[in-house]
Amino acid sequence: DKLWMQNSHTVEHPAAGYRKIFETVEELNEPIPAKISGVIPSWLGGSLLRMGPGLFEVGDEPFYHLFDGQALMHKFDLKDGQVTYYRKYIKTDTYVRAMTENRIVVTEFGTAAYPDPCKNIFSRFFTYFRGIEVTDNCIVNVYPIGEDFYAVTETNYITKVDPDSLETLKRVDLCKYLSVNGVTAHPHIDADGAVYNIGNCFGKSMSLAYNIVKIPPAQKDPLEKSQVVVQLPSSERLKPSYVHSFGMTDNYFVFVEQPVKINLLKFLSAWSVRGATYMDCFESNDSMGTWFHLATKDPADYLSSHKFRTSAFNLFHHINTYEEQGFIVVDLCTWKGHDFVYNYLYLANIREEWEEVKKAAMRAPQPEVRRYVLPLDIHREDQGKNLVSLPYTTATAVLHSDGTIWLEPEVLFSGPRQAFEFPQINYSLCRGKKYSFAYGLGLNHFIPDRIVKLNVQTKQTWVWQEEECYPSEPLFVPTPGATEEDDGVLLSIVVKPGAERPGFLLVLDATTLTELARAEVNTIIPVTLHGMYKP
Repeated sequence: DKLWMQNSHTVEHPAAGYRKIFETVEELNEPIPAKISGVIPSWLGGSLLRMGPGLFEVGDEPFYHLFDGQALMHKFDLKDGQVTYYRKYIKTDTYVRAMTENRIVVTEFGTAAYPDPCKNIFSRFFTYFRGIEVTDNCIVNVYPIGEDFYAVTETNYITKVDPDSLETLKRVDLCKYLSVNGVTAHPHIDADGAVYNIGNCFGKSMSLAYNIVKIPPAQKDPLEKSQVVVQLPSSERLKPSYVHSFGMTDNYFVFVEQPVKINLLKFLSAWSVRGATYMDCFESNDSMGTWFHLATKDPADYLSSHKFRTSAFNLFHHINTYEEQGFIVVDLCTWKGHDFVYNYLYLANIREEWEEVKKAAMRAPQPEVRRYVLPLDIHREDQGKNLVSLPYTTATAVLHSDGTIWLEPEVLFSGPRQAFEFPQINYSLCRGKKYSFAYGLGLNHFIPDRIVKLNVQTKQTWVWQEEECYPSEPLFVPTPGATEEDDGVLLSIVVKPGAERPGFLLVLDATTLTELARAEVNTIIPVTLHGMYKP
């Protein structure tokens, strides 16, 4: 087995083929057949659904940021040993209006929409008072709520889609059901089908807070029955932290408050100025470090007595969280420091020549997989000594005289500008439980060029990599009736520019990361962010 970091030669990409995954493609009129090599396990029948940007300009106006392109939904169908590929643009309001006017109409994450040049100054002036138009461009993920499927981004709008035909069914405004300004694209789903998520909200006395919300597993209209289960305070009254995911065990919620802040006043005032974007409203707090918050799940309660602190990092993805012997173990994909990683994900940067891409990545925060351990039992007399007594980790937690607990992590994976990101686990078996394996997309100076399996207990890694291939987040599908945690397959969409059939579905054996099969199609597939496997 390759122990990756011991022979940590970085693979080079001088041909810059990765540019192809950031180029516009057309949707398909009907599913196209794939050419299969290898053997797809006979039990694997279902759909791999993926979301990502697919339209990178409208007319002659470009989108500037990786998270701005218009939402394209992809589907690989596996049935009776046959595979087809299909894709459709989600007909969001943002997309439909852009197509109608042939220009960017709604401001995206890093691209400003300008007022209609044909309108006079008065009508433009009035559009500013109608309020901010928030994008519904659902490029980030797709997940089930009850019996329905929704494509999502991080705003208050989610879009109901048909997972078979990929038709857009309707836009839903979460503000109608919940007091949140938006929720993450990474909900947790309980064994009973309840969906939990977190979002910013206005709390008591107009200060900002974070609400954890629950959508119960109702057969009919689950959104109608959704509720806020617990509110967590914001460390700065008017500046919430950017939140992308959170941790959940059987009994606790874990929220990591990072030093990347949303300046709401900047946000509100910037919109009245020509050409501001969401990206303009982020700022870094260079002195707060990072705070961990705990809340109990049932009954839900914020544990204000537990004040965990550590040094600054950016956080997008929790890997897994579990309880053991009075501790909560929190495994994270971190980026060191308070400089915002999204600043490095403008399309102009990631479409550069390889040497330039590498140079920019040298300046960016460094990725690292870390394990933090939070003690639940805290006594005043334990000041100054390490409270973590789990035998298998070097992570520490030390109580200070001011009542805060300083955390130091155990590093599970680290390589210079080599990120283990877009993490996945055997979710149905291991969410909130002690586990061994995480699967991720390897980013090489931000370019996705390998799939990595990490044993979080031994730190061993396995790698799948192929010349000029750009994979996407690997999804784990367990073998029916499996007893081992890693008995299953990984599914990833891979792009191999220049190949006769440049897009393919890759099926890997999750135990060894060896290839079982690939299903190749005669079309380029742009970058996808997240998705799901629907049996």
